[in-house]
Amino acid sequence: MHIEFRHLRTIKAIHEEGGLARAAESLHITQSALSHQIKGLEDQTGVELFVRRSKPMRLSSAGMKFLRLAEEVLPRVAALEEDFEGLRAGKSGRLHIAIECHACFDWLLPVLEAFRQTWADVDVDIRPGLQFEALPALIRQDVDLVISSDPEALAGVDFTPLFDYEPVFVCAADHPLAQKPFVEAGDFADQTLITYPVDRPRLDVFSQLLFPAGVEPKAVRQVELSAVILLLVASGRGVSVLPDWVVRDVGTSQSIVTKSLTETGITRRLYGASRAEDTAKPFMSHVLKLCRSEPLKLQRRA
Repeated sequence: MHIEFRHLRTIKAIHEEGGLARAAESLHITQSALSHQIKGLEDQTGVELFVRRSKPMRLSSAGMKFLRLAEEVLPRVAALEEDFEGLRAGKSGRLHIAIECHACFDWLLPVLEAFRQTWADVDVDIRPGLQFEALPALIRQDVDLVISSDPEALAGVDFTPLFDYEPVFVCAADHPLAQKPFVEAGDFADQTLITYPVDRPRLDVFSQLLFPAGVEPKAVRQVELSAVILLLVASGRGVSVLPDWVVRDVGTSQSIVTKSLTETGITRRLYGASRAEDTAKPFMSHVLKLCRSEPLKLQRRA
């Protein structure tokens, strides 16, 4: 038996309209074509689908089975058509984000809240890109946007510059290094360095300062949350290096001070990596714009 969507629409229209003439009008076909369609369907099934002597025309028990199928399937087809229309119009889609920056949640969540207000039909999710290779996942289409500070030359991938930030040294106000105008790699040799639980090459303090100088801290302690890192630093349990947006409120604290790394400071840049065919999509363009503007509000408070 070969059932088409038009068959289901026909059964539903006749049931709702109560007769062939009105059903044919609602389906925008002739009554003759509708009758021919019903006969063909009944020939396929070998059963009558309508009680023809009744007025209004009503479904037989076999026809009711078709109706239940139509009421289940047709709304799902309509929803799928609406989804496809949204995709064609750029109003809906999927935005699954991987972040290689452990502290990026601080600014990314406000970005997504602003994004949601305009793009409510886009499916948004965040996957910390720390337990898997984020850029290969982007190419495989497992994720749609990667926040990274390490752009690569990858075919079919665009790296959109987002914003620059400064990794800054953080210590307790009564720490000996608090008196220096800036800190250097050698200052970490006798310190406990508190970091996020991230591989060292992904930490700015190692990749930009300690590795090039060949310096190893006395100890390294890993902590998940920025607030806990700041609490431990204020308690004199160690020192840390954090992005400037994380320490935006430290300036008002009397227990913690911040210093530049090296005399000139270190500047890093974050990028949004997306598949080239997706970069120009309206919702992708908008989220990248928000990723450029929203973090600056946090940095200005630093």
